[in-house]
Amino acid sequence: MLRIATWNVNSVKARLPNVLEWLEQAKPDVVLLQEIKCQDDGFPVMEFESAGWNVAVHGQKSYNGVAILSRHAMDNVQRRLPGDDSDEQARYIQADIRGLRLASLYLPNGNPTPGDKFDYKLRWMRRLIDHTKTLLTQEVPFVLGGDYNICPTDADVYDPAGWTNDALCRPESRALFRELCHLGLTEAFRALHPEPGRYSFWDYQAGAWPRDNGLRIDHFLLSPQAADRLVACDIDKAPRGKEKASDHTPVWIEVQ
Repeated sequence: MLRIATWNVNSVKARLPNVLEWLEQAKPDVVLLQEIKCQDDGFPVMEFESAGWNVAVHGQKSYNGVAILSRHAMDNVQRRLPGDDSDEQARYIQADIRGLRLASLYLPNGNPTPGDKFDYKLRWMRRLIDHTKTLLTQEVPFVLGGDYNICPTDADVYDPAGWTNDALCRPESRALFRELCHLGLTEAFRALHPEPGRYSFWDYQAGAWPRDNGLRIDHFLLSPQAADRLVACDIDKAPRGKEKASDHTPVWIEVQ
């Protein structure tokens, strides 16, 4: 069994004690991190390696950044999403771990809409779709985990009417997410949990966390071969209630 978690930590250095505590308690085998907000040489590699983790990082100064932590060896590490050599934002990293190809991705937020940031979000999603088509031809079971910055349906947002024009809920964003899934991928949480009102993100503002005014924007998409091995998926809300918490909380899957 392999337990894989995804977590937008909203600055790995600011949240390091919380992250290390959760890793010790939850005992995942692989963790896909997003929004590490540091360059590669600023990532706390030593702290993670001393706790038994192998580390692969794709960072940039102050913004974005993704990483993979693994208890097992990592091969064929690929940084950057193909399709635009001019894109300097650190939003994608993948590696092969125990027969699975695992990717940590941080999809652009896209606000405000309309505008350049929303256009970039849609272009990035199109590149992700193209890359996923390539992955499907390679016949290696894969998992795309991360902060997708998309509420797939109104069941994934506490106030659908109020969020209608937000980039996370815009019909263009949702349509591309559906197109990605319709390549044959399984959205792990929704496949196992049809109930609405389960969230992975709560804003720091307006008492969102205590009022459970959340969004479900952190997802696992599994290739057909990986989906056949899916055993469990859930959201661990506990870290969001900690002091100095990230505004996201971990989501995890177990695969055979």
